[in-house]
Amino acid sequence: MLSPEVKEQIAPVLGKVPSGVFILIAGDSTGRKTGLLASWIQQASFDPPQVTVAVNKSRYLNDWLQSGSAVTINQISKSDNRLFKHFGKGFDPDEDAFDSLQTSSGTNGLPLLTNALASMEGLVHSQMEAGDHVIYLVEITAAVSHTDSPDVVPFVHIRKNGFNY
Repeated sequence: MLSPEVKEQIAPVLGKVPSGVFILIAGDSTGRKTGLLASWIQQASFDPPQVTVAVNKSRYLNDWLQSGSAVTINQISKSDNRLFKHFGKGFDPDEDAFDSLQTSSGTNGLPLLTNALASMEGLVHSQMEAGDHVIYLVEITAAVSHTDSPDVVPFVHIRKNGFNY
């Protein structure tokens, strides 16, 4: 366990590690679908194309994510605070997370957010525990860019404190 003094030294440095801002979408076996704001997503492999996705252990979405589960990962653009705010509030399992949003259906049956910068479809390959999060390895099976404008750039998140969102 780190002392408060060491945590105070680490916090501002760790918080400067940049991460993208995404909406992770998944479904359960009963047909419910939801999305959550996720900033700990990173490319992990070129061949096959894979990313890691970290989800806080307190999120019910962990119960929905198993090996073989379909997901979509929607990258938010820097200029789009609407998606950030919409998914930042969180949703209950039976709540419609996509109300009033423009979506299309991915090949895996999950929503793609058409106002996002881009969307990737994938399958959970494996998972591992990492402290207070679960890390999922997701193999990307399809992707679509929703804009080709060079003026639209990804939302990159820098935290003030590396020990909380």
